[in-house]
Amino acid sequence: MTSLQPETPPDARLVDTPTRAQRPWVPIRSLAPRHRDRIASHLLALPERDRYLRFGYAASDDQISNYVQQIDFERDEVLGIFNRRLQLLAMAHVAYFRPEDGAAASGAEFGVSVAAQARGRGYGKRLFDLAALHARNRGVQTLLIHALSENAPMLRIARQAGAEVMRDGGESQALLRLPPDTLGSQVEEFVETGAAEWNYHLKQQARRMQRLLDSLAALAAPTRDDDSSHDHRV
Repeated sequence: MTSLQPETPPDARLVDTPTRAQRPWVPIRSLAPRHRDRIASHLLALPERDRYLRFGYAASDDQISNYVQQIDFERDEVLGIFNRRLQLLAMAHVAYFRPEDGAAASGAEFGVSVAAQARGRGYGKRLFDLAALHARNRGVQTLLIHALSENAPMLRIARQAGAEVMRDGGESQALLRLPPDTLGSQVEEFVETGAAEWNYHLKQQARRMQRLLDSLAALAAPTRDDDSSHDHRV
């Protein structure tokens, strides 16, 4: 029987969440039960290969639907990135361990998925950074990632953050130690959350306005009957 073997020294340093000051800002907001349909649409649109990497198996539509329905928004946290049409491009699920888990109660598990058309924009790393910040501010000491060993992008994100990665054949486990929260980390989360919420509402207003304009344009457009009647009178 094999056991997990560390790829990095066991005394991996405590790391702070990476600064995002040098990169273009990406609005990431917390999701709620009312977003279940959008979450389901995002996950169901993932190709078979991406489903395999995200869940560790080729999840069927029914399995994905069950997963979405079982998300506990009261205990866990789900973070998402939306485009202008309010389609969910990327999401992360931070599952906080229950108190009955004993010593592991100060940990959380991270999972992420990115739509095929949104690859290469660094969304997975952005979600990981913010998830680590939120977990840290909630007193979580370790952030855990279970991933297939072939999931190179996810393991690279974990390594870059300073996580200790251990491999057992086709599966890997990354463990990131989080430092205690500070006033600065709490303020950073508050600013990020507020700005992302404001951005989301702006997108909602823009969509409502576009729908109104489309409806007015449809009402103003002449019908074929109107055109033919006008031609007949002339």
